[in-house]
Amino acid sequence: MRHALLLSLLVLLLGLGTLVVHATGGTRYAYPYLMLIPVLLAAAGYGLSGALVAALIAGGLMAAMPLDVSTQQAQPVYNWLIRLGLYLVIGGVAGSLFSLLRRAHATSERLARTDPRTGLCNQIALDEALGQRLAAGRGAPLGIGLILVRLSDIGELLATLGPETADGLVRAMGERLRRQDRRIVEVYRFSNAELYLLLEGVESAETERVVHRLAEAGEENLVVQEIPLRAQLVMGSSWQASEATTAGELIRQSRVAMLTAMEKHRLHCHYSPEQENDKREALRLVSRVRQDLERGRFELHFQPKLRLADGRVSGCEGLIRWRDERAQLIAPGRFMPRVESTTLIAPLTRFVADQACRFIQGTEGVVSINLSVRNLSDEALLDELLGLIRHHGIVPQRLEVEITESALMADLKSGCQALEYLRGHGIRVSIDDFGTGFSSFEYLQYLPITGLKIDRAFVRELGGDARSLCLVACMIDMGHALGLEVTAEGVETLEQHRALRRLGCDQAQGFLYAKALAAPEYLTWQRAHRPAAWLDSVDQTH
Repeated sequence: MRHALLLSLLVLLLGLGTLVVHATGGTRYAYPYLMLIPVLLAAAGYGLSGALVAALIAGGLMAAMPLDVSTQQAQPVYNWLIRLGLYLVIGGVAGSLFSLLRRAHATSERLARTDPRTGLCNQIALDEALGQRLAAGRGAPLGIGLILVRLSDIGELLATLGPETADGLVRAMGERLRRQDRRIVEVYRFSNAELYLLLEGVESAETERVVHRLAEAGEENLVVQEIPLRAQLVMGSSWQASEATTAGELIRQSRVAMLTAMEKHRLHCHYSPEQENDKREALRLVSRVRQDLERGRFELHFQPKLRLADGRVSGCEGLIRWRDERAQLIAPGRFMPRVESTTLIAPLTRFVADQACRFIQGTEGVVSINLSVRNLSDEALLDELLGLIRHHGIVPQRLEVEITESALMADLKSGCQALEYLRGHGIRVSIDDFGTGFSSFEYLQYLPITGLKIDRAFVRELGGDARSLCLVACMIDMGHALGLEVTAEGVETLEQHRALRRLGCDQAQGFLYAKALAAPEYLTWQRAHRPAAWLDSVDQTH
């Protein structure tokens, strides 16, 4: 359409110029120079070649024009040759300049749409490509898909091998992923550690199959600067749900899905509106944490732990609870994962530790609290924890901190130093969710810990699965071999209770005994507890 309009305009101007020269009496006057207008326009539209063609046509038209129309006096040959040469020179200079400007503009546009460190297309190119393809694909049976790929361990690579190697890995990974499926139109670098893959002609269900191929490709090492490297991928995908879907929505949705995959420790998640609602609600809740701490809306509940050898209460675990404006409990899973990644975890842990120390004064046994990876690196918070123990006048051995394997392995060196500091002052230390992270004799034998807590995922299958029984038995034996106290969490059935007791597990907690209770309710439950009843429940099986 653009070329048709421009060509029509050039023909019109050449025709009008010829008519004006003829109407004004011929070429003896200055009007033939009007023909430079279409020559310059052709130079602007088509560069050097267009300008020269327009100059030749304009020169030919003027050569056929008489010197004087009224007398039909012909032009001398040198007259129209000089004019033709003038057209060609002016057109050639103008065309060359416009061609240079066009090439410079094209180079600038290309650079603006290219990541300078990898040569991959960038965010600007992604925005444009999505907009164009969404507009062109309206009404088509198959839509546009977008996959956001994050290299989750790029930070370690940057710190170890430098930015050039990291950029090389991103470039190599982008090129490899581009080849995995014919429906991947292009790969775009969005940030240091993120790649967007644009898919065309896909259905929503097909995205999962493409992701599976990408995951397989990501498992293979890439050689960058003669170093074999492997990147851990996390992916989020979105799909054109309707003709009204915009480029910005697709980009945002794929990011929401990727963040959900990271939070749930999955390889991939596809976008759903619930994910966005959950994140919006989590942000709203987190913004109220500090204010509600001051208002007293947080409280500590306690879940009992039973000593399986005699059925007695050996202690409890302190679990944070939050009440909303209507005094209804907010599930910890709705706010704790996000709070743990912010500085808000410090005042919240301070509150938990203070409440636990107060509770220890009025009860028996060991009280456990949970620490996050941020807490372990917060020296001031660890000192405050010791200060609370002294302030409340309790024996340090009656307080236990639980830390998950994954949190500890996030920074093993600093984590070990923090645990040694706590153990040096008498506080007990237990590994929580044991078996779901990086379980290894190599680090267990050196960690300054006093206990292990077997994750509920293993306890759930006890009583009906021989393999699970053998696995839990190995965990218990291993813990005992290392001189550790072994606790099983998530006990919900008598079969699980009986199996754990037969296997020699030291302690257990779960809904079978009691849920997490407010402090007064816990004390009431503890007074009513009859250890013999749990021994009888086991003896009935013999």
